[in-house]
Amino acid sequence: MLDVAITGTGIVSGLGCGSRKFHDAMMAGEIAIREAPWHKGESGRPSWWAIVSDFNPRDWMDEKIEDGTDMFSQFALAAAKQAIGEAGLGTFDPLRAGVVHGTSMGGTRALMKAQHLLETNGPGSVPRKTEIQIYPNMAASQIAMQYGLHGPSLTVTTACASSLDAIGTAAHMIASGRADVLIAGGTDGGLALPGGLPDHDFVPALYYTSTAYGMVAPSNDPRRAMMPFDIKRSGIVVGEGSAMFVLERGDHARARGADILGYVRGYGSLADAYHPSAPDPSGKWEARAIEMALADAGIAAERVDALVAHATGTPKGDTAEIQAINRVHGDRSRRLPVASVKGHLGHSGASSGGMALITGLLGMRQDRFVFTANTDEPDPEARFDIVISEPRNMKVETLQINAFGFGGQNASIVVTRT
Repeated sequence: MLDVAITGTGIVSGLGCGSRKFHDAMMAGEIAIREAPWHKGESGRPSWWAIVSDFNPRDWMDEKIEDGTDMFSQFALAAAKQAIGEAGLGTFDPLRAGVVHGTSMGGTRALMKAQHLLETNGPGSVPRKTEIQIYPNMAASQIAMQYGLHGPSLTVTTACASSLDAIGTAAHMIASGRADVLIAGGTDGGLALPGGLPDHDFVPALYYTSTAYGMVAPSNDPRRAMMPFDIKRSGIVVGEGSAMFVLERGDHARARGADILGYVRGYGSLADAYHPSAPDPSGKWEARAIEMALADAGIAAERVDALVAHATGTPKGDTAEIQAINRVHGDRSRRLPVASVKGHLGHSGASSGGMALITGLLGMRQDRFVFTANTDEPDPEARFDIVISEPRNMKVETLQINAFGFGGQNASIVVTRT
């Protein structure tokens, strides 16, 4: 069992900046899914997105840093600043502190925008800092530079499992003695300008890729556009954001009297090795990642009080995860409460697992477990309790969180309240 304390959280999301604001909105059933400002396409149906609409970079960084960073790095800097402030770290050894950050897309938006400017206005219009904006490691590097951290600086890119892989990797680095404090989490972003505004005539090509790949739900209703674990599920809504955490050696956090939000106890990660975008339909490799996290924690499945699933609302993805959770948790004496955050948030990519962890941690303090927004007809194949309609009043001491990504990236972590 790992002894890695979580002492700070920070978030930039479609439901606001700041963990408590975000969590309160989740519990109130607010959703971030809105109509996108671009054309409706051949179907005539609206396009949906779940963007960050209340973010101003200058609230979090100076003009020089803003000018030299893509929005994914800006989101990460803002979330990290919140987490570090909440942790109240004070003085610490900079050689024993670092960053482990996850991202799917990195600064892809900056690259797309530079190409657009080149083609429309010529070479002189390409921003001179494009290269330092696009590299995926720049969020971690900017955080390290901002706080003078000289310990490990690592970027993982495991698609939508990135934040959980970053947190799990950081926890094991702390447990192995490589660091005392690590800032960890994940970020994807840049669909719109700060404030959620369209960027004039520039439309990020990535916005349309999910539609082209057949992943987007054909819905006229934002509350039917993403329906995790519902029998009517038919696709995703693209989201964005950042979720960051301060992780510390347990004894380090306790010695300084930190307010400990919870502990990372176990982490499992492996390759599905089945298909670039679809999981093995049996769910056996997702189940194996769940089992690995439990084994790493030394915790039996029966002791898990609740689980926040990946649950994207796609027919194939949810079916495989249902099989996986059934395999590990489906034969318990009492049905396991399970929820997904994606009905509220859309699919926020690399940050999605971290966002699930934040609302899970704050819910543990309130004895309330988050519910699955938009879902009203849970899939009867699930041999677990899909929490819908409203938060569940319940005590959660042990929580499991899943995150699965394209390329067969399967990750799961186990956290405890004490």
